[in-house]
Amino acid sequence: MGQRIHFVVDPQGWCCMGLIIFVWLYNTIFIPKVILFPHYEEGNISVVAVLCYYFCSLFCVASLFRASVADPGKLPENPDIPITEREHWELCNKCNMMRPKRSHHCSRCGHCVRRMDHHCPWINNCVGEDNHWLFLQLCFYTQILSSYTLILDFCHYYYFLPLKKENWDVFVFRHELAFLRISAFMGVIILGGISRLFYTQLMGIFTDTTSIEKMSNCWEDTSRPQKPWQQTFSEVFGTHWKILWFIPFRQRQPLRVPYHFANHD
Repeated sequence: MGQRIHFVVDPQGWCCMGLIIFVWLYNTIFIPKVILFPHYEEGNISVVAVLCYYFCSLFCVASLFRASVADPGKLPENPDIPITEREHWELCNKCNMMRPKRSHHCSRCGHCVRRMDHHCPWINNCVGEDNHWLFLQLCFYTQILSSYTLILDFCHYYYFLPLKKENWDVFVFRHELAFLRISAFMGVIILGGISRLFYTQLMGIFTDTTSIEKMSNCWEDTSRPQKPWQQTFSEVFGTHWKILWFIPFRQRQPLRVPYHFANHD
């Protein structure tokens, strides 16, 4: 069964996501045109460097779009609650619907989301149980792509041999310095912000705590069972195969949690 499409009508989210897409397009177009292709033609870099950049770019935009349109874990209007799990459900005081514990109501989306971490305007979607893994991949590949771009910007001026050919786009050639300065500026800003966010997300998974729970201080029960980090990451990504944690082109299947870890409160 395929993953459900989830679309949030939020102009602010559209603007934020549009800005992210602009930055991605800018670097995907101009970095190869200004640095990769010219230096590859003159033998300063190998084809592997070019392919790696495009692979990072592809994985980054794939995780972005999938995290944006994936259902984060929206609860149905009339959920079928098993008798054995009713004690782990509660009534939402905003939408007046039953929801499992650790779910939260998103005021922007207008519904409750299972194990909601936060609402992210940069993907115009909530980050919840069903798309948290895609959000982590987005943070990971954005860091790699930003770091790779900054390294190329630096090497273009201080390491690579000067280009001999000048028969490429005249406009790009005349404004090369401006293009690369803009690229470096965006790379530093995005790398700094996304690295902090990624670290926060990793710490949340290690401690099995969402961002909302940290802010509300409602998840401080020290008597609850502590999960191994492999278990918490496997639950987020929906598989014990660690190699699949890095692939955005797949469908996530919820893991069956061992009974002594399930629904601990």
